[in-house]
Amino acid sequence: MVLADDWGKLTKHEYDLKRRSGEWQRLTREAYDRGNGATCLLYNSATDCVLLTRQFRLPAFLNGGITSLIETPAGLLDGAEAAERMRVELIEETGYEIATLEHIFDLYMSPGSVTEYLVFFQGSYSENERASVGGGLIEEGEDIEVIHVPLKDAMDMIENGEICDAKTVILLQRLMIQKMTTAL
Repeated sequence: MVLADDWGKLTKHEYDLKRRSGEWQRLTREAYDRGNGATCLLYNSATDCVLLTRQFRLPAFLNGGITSLIETPAGLLDGAEAAERMRVELIEETGYEIATLEHIFDLYMSPGSVTEYLVFFQGSYSENERASVGGGLIEEGEDIEVIHVPLKDAMDMIENGEICDAKTVILLQRLMIQKMTTAL
C-alpha cells in the first residue's frame, strides 16, 4: 500500500517471515524508496586535504537541530550509470571535473527502513581540475559550501562530532586506513 509518493515513495507491507525456529510470523513494515545514490571522497595527496561539502539537511535539523552537515558529495543515480552520475554531481556540487573515479563498494545505509544503497567512490583532485565554483543547483534547492579540509582535521572533526554523516565517516576512515597501511 502506498502511503506517500512525493519526493520519494513510502509504502506499507504486510508479509509472513519464516523464523529460524521454523515458525511463521506476520509482520507489518514501512519502506521508503527514493532511488539509489552515489558518493565520493576526493583527496589531494599534495596538500593532504579532502574535498567536502557543507549544506542544510532537513532530517538532521528536525532530529537534532543541526543547521548544516559536512559531507562527501553525493547524489541520486536517477537511472544513470553510477560513475557518470557521480562525475556530474562532483561538478554541480564542488566545481571539480574528475576523470578517474575508483569504485570501492556499495552499501545499504539504513536497511531497516530505506531501500536505497549508495555506490562509494574515491578519487584524487587538484586545483587544475576546477571547472566551476560548484555550490549545487538552485532548482534543486541546493546551497552547498565547498570546503578543503586537511585529512587530520577531518578525522578530529569526526571525533568531536562536527562530521556526523555516516557515508563521510566511512570514506574518511577508509582513506586513513589506506594511508596507514601504505606507510608501513
